[in-house]
Amino acid sequence: MQDWMLLVAAAVLALLAATLGVALLRSRSRAGRAVEAAYAETAALRTRLEELERRVTGPASRPAAEGASRAEFVITHLGEDEQHAPGDPVRIETARIEKTLFADLVLRETVVKAASLAHGVRRALDAETRNRIRFEMRREVKRARKQRRADTRRARREWEARQRSARHDDEDTAA
Repeated sequence: MQDWMLLVAAAVLALLAATLGVALLRSRSRAGRAVEAAYAETAALRTRLEELERRVTGPASRPAAEGASRAEFVITHLGEDEQHAPGDPVRIETARIEKTLFADLVLRETVVKAASLAHGVRRALDAETRNRIRFEMRREVKRARKQRRADTRRARREWEARQRSARHDDEDTAA
């Protein structure tokens, strides 16, 4: 009985090993094909690049004796047609957008503004924010009261000093 189980286990393991081996071979062959395709694509891109370089550097490498004159261009007005003279006013054509796209843009902007306003109101009505505002208001009221009292005291002292000096002046002139 145990021999039979041992043979079944060995067969299952052999089948599993064969399956894994086949899967490994398939994945290796797929990877090899992918690498070959990448090499072929790279070679095609290199030839294309070399052709583009030849086109770009071709006229510049010609000797000046052949009569090939290179015109230099100076860009002074970006976005203007070449037909316009430098002093002429330029007519700028604006791009028109469709009504549906315009409505969509306006709606999105409105929704974003409404969402940000709702977020701000919700945050302002938060209990923590209200408590902080209340605390700051109390502190500001106390500071203002102290400042008013100090200003009143200073004004009273100045007034009393003026009264005293006025009395002294009156006494000095009377004597």
